[in-house]
Amino acid sequence: MGSMSIAVLAVTDSSEETARKLKELYPGKADVYRPGKGELESLVREIFTKYDGLVFIMASGIVVRMIAPLITDKYHDPAVVTVDDACRYAISTLSGHEGGANGLTWKVASLLGCEPVITTASDTNRDLILGIGCRRGTSAELIRAEVETLLKEQEITPDRIRCAATVSIKRDEAGLIEAMDSLEIPLVFLEPEEIRHYSFPGMSESEAARKHFDIPGVCEPCAMITAHRGSVMVPKRGNNGVTLALVKENLCH
Repeated sequence: MGSMSIAVLAVTDSSEETARKLKELYPGKADVYRPGKGELESLVREIFTKYDGLVFIMASGIVVRMIAPLITDKYHDPAVVTVDDACRYAISTLSGHEGGANGLTWKVASLLGCEPVITTASDTNRDLILGIGCRRGTSAELIRAEVETLLKEQEITPDRIRCAATVSIKRDEAGLIEAMDSLEIPLVFLEPEEIRHYSFPGMSESEAARKHFDIPGVCEPCAMITAHRGSVMVPKRGNNGVTLALVKENLCH
């Protein structure tokens, strides 16, 4: 699953700062645009079909007005993601499932540290969170094999996984990123501060994680924090330097 080419559009100083941060962190082609007053509409019209995805860092109402006249169908329109100026939420706005906006939303949210908002039924019914940690330098092949073994044992396919969650210290872990990309599982990074004082009954603490990063663990707390009303389905297990846990979300229907 390669990275989309994206345009990142900003209209204020703070949103431009966020846009440039996203460009720096994004693993594929990302161009930043800061249109002048009255130039946004013509810019959007010009670039709408030139990128796989557009990320607007501005109010959703502005985005809707800008893209409405340009929409054709979900098979041809680019993925559109909206990030609010305060960088609290990344919202899948157009071409969510077919056009890849849902996946792009997860990517943007992970890189910027904001909350992904996805409303496509086929994706919101994904109800499992994979917690994952690994020894530094572990290969993508080994990580993928361990994940596939776990899913096979539980009779689960990767498309049941809403996302994988790990600690931000692993943000540059090439094998982990490649493995999740190949499985098409979005990867979310949590800051150590979010994990440091977290616990739940029965959680398996890691001496190594506490010693090196001053956190109680990686796979279990990351999965539980990321999940909505989660409960542990498969507790922490470790093999070949890879630790995994599976958490089920208790969704309302």
